[in-house]
Amino acid sequence: MEDSTIALDHIANLILTAPSRELYHASIAWFEKLGFKAIMTESSVETTATWMQLFSSSASIHDTSLKIVYAPSGAKKLAVSAKMDWRSMPAVATITTNTLKAIETLFASLPWAYQRYSVPSKNGSGNSEFSVIYTHDPMNNLLIFTDKPNPFEAPKRQNQHVHDHETASAEPTMTSITRSPTTSKKRKIAILTSGGDAPGMNAAVRGVVRAAITRGCEAYAVHEGYQGLVDGGNMIRKMGWDDVQGYLSTGGTVIGTARCKAFRERPGRLLAARNLVKEGIDALVVCGGDGSLTGADLFRSEWPSLLEELVKNKELTSEEAETHAHLNIVGLVGSIDNDMSSTDITIGAVTCLHRICESIDSISSTASSHSRAFVVEVMGRHCGWLALMAGIATGADFIFIPERPPSGENWRDNMCAEIKAHRDLGKRKTIVIVCEGAIDSNLNPITSKDMMDLLTDRLHLDTRMTILGHVQRGGKPCAYDRNLATMQGVEAVEAVLASKPGIPSPMIGMNENKITRTDLMKAVALTGEVAKAIGRKDFIGAMELRDPAFNQQYDQFMAISTATTVNESAEAGKNSLRIGIINVGAPAGGMNAAVRAAVRYARNRGHVPFGIHNGFPGLMAGLVKELKWMDVDGWIAHGGSELGTNRDQPSLDLGMVSYQLQKFNIQSLILVGGFEAYTACLEMNNARNVYPAFCMPMVHIPATISNNVPGTEFSLGCDTSLNAIMDACDAIKQSATASRKRVFVVEVHGGKSGFLAVMSGLAVGATSVYIPEEGINLARLQKDVRHLCQRYGEDAEGKSQGRVIIRSESASKTYTTDIVSAIIKEEGHQQFDSRTAILGHIQQGNSPSPLDRVRATRSAVCAIDFLESHIEHDATNGPTVYTKDPSSIAVAGIQGSNVSFTSVEDLLKDTDMKNRKPIQTWWMDYKRTGNLLARRLDLL
Repeated sequence: MEDSTIALDHIANLILTAPSRELYHASIAWFEKLGFKAIMTESSVETTATWMQLFSSSASIHDTSLKIVYAPSGAKKLAVSAKMDWRSMPAVATITTNTLKAIETLFASLPWAYQRYSVPSKNGSGNSEFSVIYTHDPMNNLLIFTDKPNPFEAPKRQNQHVHDHETASAEPTMTSITRSPTTSKKRKIAILTSGGDAPGMNAAVRGVVRAAITRGCEAYAVHEGYQGLVDGGNMIRKMGWDDVQGYLSTGGTVIGTARCKAFRERPGRLLAARNLVKEGIDALVVCGGDGSLTGADLFRSEWPSLLEELVKNKELTSEEAETHAHLNIVGLVGSIDNDMSSTDITIGAVTCLHRICESIDSISSTASSHSRAFVVEVMGRHCGWLALMAGIATGADFIFIPERPPSGENWRDNMCAEIKAHRDLGKRKTIVIVCEGAIDSNLNPITSKDMMDLLTDRLHLDTRMTILGHVQRGGKPCAYDRNLATMQGVEAVEAVLASKPGIPSPMIGMNENKITRTDLMKAVALTGEVAKAIGRKDFIGAMELRDPAFNQQYDQFMAISTATTVNESAEAGKNSLRIGIINVGAPAGGMNAAVRAAVRYARNRGHVPFGIHNGFPGLMAGLVKELKWMDVDGWIAHGGSELGTNRDQPSLDLGMVSYQLQKFNIQSLILVGGFEAYTACLEMNNARNVYPAFCMPMVHIPATISNNVPGTEFSLGCDTSLNAIMDACDAIKQSATASRKRVFVVEVHGGKSGFLAVMSGLAVGATSVYIPEEGINLARLQKDVRHLCQRYGEDAEGKSQGRVIIRSESASKTYTTDIVSAIIKEEGHQQFDSRTAILGHIQQGNSPSPLDRVRATRSAVCAIDFLESHIEHDATNGPTVYTKDPSSIAVAGIQGSNVSFTSVEDLLKDTDMKNRKPIQTWWMDYKRTGNLLARRLDLL
């Protein structure tokens, strides 16, 4: 076969419609034989569409895109007799290729009807003739294949060195498609960032640019926000695949943001419209806050009148205005305040929370050293999300937020009394977090200076004030924001391609751990309602307008930050439980935060919590101790396990476990740990008929970096681990880039679950990811080597990028990390080097991430509530806990924005016990997206 490693330039989209599912699937298979690969399928009520891609092997970004649509309402084309001369018939597309002989061989082998003709050349180039093949696809569309050079094609680059064994099985490759007049034009999609910068905006830009290119569109970046739209010219720049290299790990916004007074007036928007039309752009993705998104929707609503005025002023032609008659707007919410309604989280908010918690953790150590009080001011004009989450994640004593001002006129007295109670218990530090928009119930501002004076004057505490300011916006984005922004950027491109005139502009959000599209202006309007509710002192309404968990988490913070002794509790003596808390499995970030929250909430509810040290062996040895309110002070920021943990199961000695539970009169049990904790619950559940001590309510709070516990979307520790892996890979990529043309194969933990590999691969932009669910084989390794050869061959001289491959520790017993690295190095033939990095236990992290702390606190409080729901009240003898109800032993799972409880028995059907993980996983879709954005269409 002829060399098929050629450039693909000036490629257009081709859309073909199949009236039946049989023709739809047959057409996909037919085009796959020609080298196309299915990259994405989208469905609606009436239609199904598959996007296919013929990926360029050169540095060109113009790859052939083909969309095959199944539409029952489509007209069926009749077959055409092969005896006719097909040259007299209209074709849907002319395809230029340098593999015409291979295509003819393919058609002959199928066999497939075609007609071949030789045509004399008229260009005087020395070629006396060129060849043309006419054929019909399964839908009876006439296609023309020719080896005549495309006069509009850009000059080809010199081919990179490719080994014979790599191209021996290559399929026919087309160089260009010349569109018929009836096919749609190639879409041009622009993205801009506006308003305050937010970590993760660059990841969103990268996601939009690469998704647009993959979908056969052209991508543009508008620099300096709306000002760039108004100025036009070089401020609107076409983006290539490698133009967004390195964006994932960069904070702020590379393409810039600026306030633009001109765009707020119609003349400015008139200039912006003209500049977009001149560039051929009719789709705009805006990443910013509510003000930026409002401006974008206004721009869209005025678009027809703006074009009409531009035509009238002769700044545009009627043809230009007609071609770009509709402007598509898609909103991405980039806001550190997390203040947008209709989405659970916004781009940048979690990273900002990281910066706040890092600062308060540092402040806490000096505060404890000097027994000081610190008042810390954080951002948030009308939204207290940052202050609330930071309060939970750092164990603050008090928080002040605009949605929930302190109640009563004597709130200062109550606050001082509570802080004094903390001090009387032996607490050496006091942390008060004030949101910059905090107010009292009369709408009077509560400032950090007021709080500092109050603590100094009333309690005579050595008090300091810290205003964090713009340090909260700074730094590289965390793993969560990188992945959130990336997925939302990809979804924004899909929303552009699906948009139609008359449909409201969509906003891409996150709800219940799923990427969603909502009405942009409805979301903006609801966001504005929060400030209005606060203005009319409707604080209950303001809280309800926040995300579903906001109210609950505020109440939980108040429930665990108050120091109430057992004797003072209204529940004491009536519902008091003796609750055992045990860690099982490997250490994970958030374990200590869960124990702390469980202890403090339990004591404030009148219960008596007991810490069981060193897992089940410790329980068998009687290492059980009552935990007081101050015993767990400071644990929220501690990594590892303060109680101690190991993997041993109760089956080591079920009789002794039962004996010790009876000896200490443990009436309920909280197990914080990984898959071992789940199997421990199963063992005790199965032994209830033999050992009555196990006939009590139990809760498993999943805590494992592998995130392999059934019944939950997130386990404690997995976010901490992702950030530890991300930081290590960022450093590794920096080293690889400095060394030039080096690949690192990075081994990560995860057991038989590929969660860490997939999610960290997406966060660091890994070239390839190996996971146990897919395994490793020689064919896959060959694809990776070919891809690396191509990518390093395309790098500009002196500017090659370091690249990372993520390998899960159990991806293959044969192809170890060292062997994979050696194969890649050998097959690269000195084009690039390869090294290994086995991260090991560094992946457990140090201090838990804010998300893990917040999730731990929430899960622990809900776990205590669950235990209470399974007791019967007896005014004479106290609570009765004896039960054999299977639902009384459950996993506390994070499902979307809720904490749900599922019995361990019910979860068995959803669990792969052999491989110790759930059967279904939500994160596998992210693997596909990671391949897409790494330009690994060969893996799709």
